[in-house]
Amino acid sequence: NLYAEPMISPYHPREAAQEIPADLRPMTAIYLTRGEKILLLYRVGSRVVGNSYTGSAGGHIEPDEYNCARGCVLRELHEETGLTADALDGLAMRYVTMRLKGGEIRQNYYFFAELRPDFEPAVSNEGRLRWFSLDEIGELPMPVTARQVILHYVAEGRHTQLLYGAVSTADGAVFTPLQEF
Repeated sequence: NLYAEPMISPYHPREAAQEIPADLRPMTAIYLTRGEKILLLYRVGSRVVGNSYTGSAGGHIEPDEYNCARGCVLRELHEETGLTADALDGLAMRYVTMRLKGGEIRQNYYFFAELRPDFEPAVSNEGRLRWFSLDEIGELPMPVTARQVILHYVAEGRHTQLLYGAVSTADGAVFTPLQEF
């Protein structure tokens, strides 16, 4: 109640002048592995990535999670599979990607972890979970960025402990190890 009328920041984009999308869709995904196998979710009916294979679990970062992608991915894992952090070994963010799609910038934070042998996911409420060998995932229907990440992970990422950044394009993605400086 400090102002008599609504105030709009001078930095807020005006609809008429806006040529580049300013909307963001930050999301997380986790890929669970067990040796040479990876657990994928065939998402059914999702408005963002429906009828394709995605990570074992994942979703949108909630406003209170903006500074904690790990918290988001663990929440999504529990909501979608019933698993918690104690079922995982080596949980780490391994990829950060960006893609322009549908008038928004999609930011994805991809985590990988080994699922401990004494744990199994419950049936997912988001679709069908299925284990695949790493050599059979190349031709599965997947969102573009997820495919780029998985193919890089199989070829290179699983042999390192690096965090990679990438910008996805129609021609592919160039993965660069992120370094602190």
